[in-house]
Order: sequence, then C-alpha cells, then structure tokens
Amino acid sequence: MRKSIVNALVLGIVLIFLYLPIVVLAIYSFTDTATIGAAGNFSLENYRVLFTTPELIEMIQGTLLLALASSVLATILGTLGAIGSFYSKKWQRTTMDAMNQVPVINADVVTGFSLCILLIIVLGIDKDTFIPLLVGHTVLSAPFVYLSVTPKLKQMDPSYYEAALDLGATPVQALFKVILPHILPGIFSGFVMAITLSLDDYFVATYTKPATFNTISTYVVNATKGSQTEIKTALWALSTIIFSIVIVAVIGANLLPQKEKEE
Repeated sequence: MRKSIVNALVLGIVLIFLYLPIVVLAIYSFTDTATIGAAGNFSLENYRVLFTTPELIEMIQGTLLLALASSVLATILGTLGAIGSFYSKKWQRTTMDAMNQVPVINADVVTGFSLCILLIIVLGIDKDTFIPLLVGHTVLSAPFVYLSVTPKLKQMDPSYYEAALDLGATPVQALFKVILPHILPGIFSGFVMAITLSLDDYFVATYTKPATFNTISTYVVNATKGSQTEIKTALWALSTIIFSIVIVAVIGANLLPQKEKEE
C-alpha cells in the first residue's frame, strides 16, 4: 500500500514538472499581458496576431508543408525498412536494428552538421532548393518510424505472408492486403512522431535550411532574441495550438488499437 502511494506521488511530481509549464503558457496565451507571472485580463489578441501577421502565417505554412513532406517520406522509408528487416535473416535483422539505433541516439547537432557537410559541401546541393532540409528531416524521422513499426511486425504471425503467397497473391498484393493492415497502428504512430520531430527540430534545420526560410523552431529562437513583444506573445498561442493538436493525435493513436481489438 505504501509502495503504491510512493509510486503515485513520484509519477504525479514527474507529470507536474512536464505539463505544468505548458499549462501555464497556455493560460497566458489567453491574456493581454506580455510577461508570464504578471496579472492580465482575458484576451484573444495573441491568436488574432498569430493568424493575421503575414510573416507568421508564411512561417507556419512552410513548417507544416516541410513536416508533412518529410514525414510521408520518412514513414515510407521507415516502414519498408522495418518490413525488410523483419523478413531478413537474423544477422541482417540484428545489423539493421543496430544501425537504426545510431541516428536515434546521435545528437541532433551532429546529424545536422554532418548532413550539411555531405549534402551542401561535398555533393554541392544548393540550400535554396530545399533538398538538404527535406533530406535532413527525413533522415531525422525515419529511424523513429522504424522503431514504431517493428513491434507491430513482431506481434504479427510471420506465416501470414507465406500463406497469402500460397493462396495466389503476388508479393505486392500480400504486402498491401496482409502486412500493412496488421501494422497500420504502428505506421500511424510513426507518422505522427515524424511530424512532431520535424516541428520540434532546430539543429538540422539550422544547418540545412535556406537563409530566407524559417521553421517554427528557428523562428522562435530568433524571435526570443528580438524586441517584438507582440510576436513573442503570439508564439505562446502557437505553442498552445501545437500542444493541443499533439494531445489529440496521441489520444487518437492510442484509441485506434483498442477499437481494432474490440472489432
């Protein structure tokens, strides 16, 4: 009994440290104060500025397009990599799993700087083409998709694929009609995680983005160094919206497997 109380207390403290700052930020995004901690009246001015300032709208649209494009590519590559590894020999699967861990553990600043050297300096790809930035975010996210899909593959009976082939299905038909439906929750979770990583990334974007382009992360860092108070407080509203969307996406990702079990 005492142990369960201690565990609940520790969990509660951890959750408070994680979510209380975000809750405070969300509350102040609905006020007219420019300083967190100061008293203010209820206001939607921060949200009005967010959705009426051309600079902010352009930055958000660019970030979302980048996140969507890189997440689609990362989901395709990560899913195919996980499927290929799952049906490979043991030593090949072990090697793939080990290699996939390196980008996950590696610091983002090292990944970003390495991609900058390879793509821009060695290969000579122009940063203004957005190719280095797109490749960078895809490389950043694909290993996490791989990690999301692999557990779902392990839960699936590997004989399903062979059975589909024995019944006359082509390899492509077996992939789309047998394997992908079983691992769809893992693919969706990986896709959501890829979007989150892209939205959150700073170092890879800093080293690979065009000079005139900003993601949310790079824009926020630059804005905090400036003196435009109206822009800073509008970013509180943006942070609140992003957090709300992530919460909804996470809840949806967790409810999807439960619905499949009930069916």
